[in-house]
Amino acid sequence: MSTATPQPTASERALRQKQIVDALGQHLPAHALLWNSEDTTPYECDGLTAYRQRPLVVALPETEEQVQAVLRVCHRLDAPVVARGAGTGLSGGAMPHAMGVTLSLAKFNRILEVNPVSRTARVQCGVRNLAISEAAAPHNLYYAPDPSSQIACTIGGNVAENSGGVHCLKYGLTVHNVLRVRGFTVEGDPVTFGSEALDVPGYDLLAAMIGSEGMLAVALEVTVKLIPKPQLARCIMASFDDVRKAGDAVAAVIAAGIIPAGLEMMDKPMTAAVEDFVHADYDLTAEAILLCESDGTPEEVEEEIGRMSDVLRNAGATAITVSNNEEERLRFWSGRKNAFPASGRISPDYMCMDSTIPRKRLADILLAIQEMEKKYRLRCANVFHAGDGNLHPLILFDANDPDELHRCELFGADILETSVAMGGTVTGEHGVGIEKLNSMCTQFTTEENLQMFALKGAFDPKGLLNPGKVIPTLNRCAEYGKMLVRGGQIKHPDLERF
Repeated sequence: MSTATPQPTASERALRQKQIVDALGQHLPAHALLWNSEDTTPYECDGLTAYRQRPLVVALPETEEQVQAVLRVCHRLDAPVVARGAGTGLSGGAMPHAMGVTLSLAKFNRILEVNPVSRTARVQCGVRNLAISEAAAPHNLYYAPDPSSQIACTIGGNVAENSGGVHCLKYGLTVHNVLRVRGFTVEGDPVTFGSEALDVPGYDLLAAMIGSEGMLAVALEVTVKLIPKPQLARCIMASFDDVRKAGDAVAAVIAAGIIPAGLEMMDKPMTAAVEDFVHADYDLTAEAILLCESDGTPEEVEEEIGRMSDVLRNAGATAITVSNNEEERLRFWSGRKNAFPASGRISPDYMCMDSTIPRKRLADILLAIQEMEKKYRLRCANVFHAGDGNLHPLILFDANDPDELHRCELFGADILETSVAMGGTVTGEHGVGIEKLNSMCTQFTTEENLQMFALKGAFDPKGLLNPGKVIPTLNRCAEYGKMLVRGGQIKHPDLERF
């Protein structure tokens, strides 16, 4: 469901395009400006391919001065700007604006400094997540956040979405591993969030910038923390014949005072998909499997693996396998890391949802999703950052079938709203983008949404940075509320007045 907005005519679009191209052409070389449809079509979506919009213009600056000039021109012309990194996002956060400029930062891909003494790295926003750890490896250091797309996703995108990964339970999200972000405001003024010290005078705006989805400023340079590589890491693969037992086992591990380096869960449909793809030696008879990793000194790992194994057995694990070497550990993780591409092999399209719930409700949400599969007549394979309750259900559908797409959208909204009803949130690490705009209406009140608009307005008074994303308008929430009333599906008291 989307609000009705007037679409520009072809002539209006052409006139606006010429105006912007002429103005940007004074600051960018010809090869750094794209506007023909065959050149801009590759930018029409991010990893959420169900929604597409061709940008009016794509700018590919190569220097900070050029980025500054693009922002100043767009601000003067009241042209919307959508910053884009590698395009691996899964919530439509980088989907272009029909009458705006897509600001591609892919050319800002240099690692500026690795400092083993301060254990930091200073990198440009277009540096791949994994490249930071590769550059730090000679110093026996690495960057902890490891999204499944880390081979391709960029640090600028990680900052925008506050990305996590399979090891975020122990080592934290992006917000816990970044010291400073430097870039430009929408007006093209230099701005710095945070510092290379442990604290900074004034308000903690760094935490506001990280996870702001490109709505407050454009990040160009990021200073990240590096941590020492553990001496040893081993992974437990535990099988369960019941999803409730597996969910309860997750809570039991944490309740035992153990914080694993990683604690992931996959249901039977997902393990079947990834096993056929990467051959990770998963137990295909299990209703769910857990991957529990321990890292540290050999003595610490041996003791923690023993404690976790005991907890898992007591929770009802039907089989436990512990990696004996690094090759086997990486094979266990290869299935989890390849869950998304594996799903792409068994379905024309999939929509990856992203919500969080209390750990004790893991089994409840899995069972609820199984009922939703029947309700919406679509399959769903599930992976979880189980340790912190972050869900990633992958709804399988065919985008060429409008009815399937519609049912997929309803399925996704139901998962998010059920997560909120269970005490969770509508997003964990993928962001809101356009995908979860309606669901923001159910989680937050009108007053809370207005406060978020006020924060954006303090940085971007004209609303030009990534407009129409993340924060739903009052009109949109009103339309969504009316739709739920008509369907008898009201789930949030703030929408009842509609």
